[in-house]
Amino acid sequence: MDVVDIERKLLTTYRKEIFRPFTKAVCDYNLVKDNDVIMVCISGGKDSFALAKCMQELERHGKAKIKCYYVAMDPGYSESDINEVKNNAIKLGIPLEVYNSKIFDSVKNSGHKSPCYICAKMRRGCLYDYAKQKGCNKIALGHHFDDVIETTMLSILYNGV
Repeated sequence: MDVVDIERKLLTTYRKEIFRPFTKAVCDYNLVKDNDVIMVCISGGKDSFALAKCMQELERHGKAKIKCYYVAMDPGYSESDINEVKNNAIKLGIPLEVYNSKIFDSVKNSGHKSPCYICAKMRRGCLYDYAKQKGCNKIALGHHFDDVIETTMLSILYNGV
């Protein structure tokens, strides 16, 4: 299946399940405005790649004129893992930029009691900093509803309500 087929499926086969709810949320919550520069963050999972394809469609054909950068942060993945993310981006026609943050090394050497929490916090900070460097005024993260629940629970457990 080539990029054209994938993009066609997004607008036909997956229109009801993915693209329509995406565009409805963008409109209902006024998430995108003219001249927005958005960093679309790609983790390598299906949620972020689906978001990237939706954002590409919005960038090409949406009402607002926007510019998107498609970025994957490498916090210290193995070479094979980051290559898999790069190869999937190529297959999907996503112009991916990868930048290194070395967060895994920092977290490993920190001695923090909850490394997952500190790693997530550092990754988010790195994303914000990189978005500023690129001149972006927004970032877009692809999260499945289950991810949102997990993130909220972690936040409650480690930060309090």
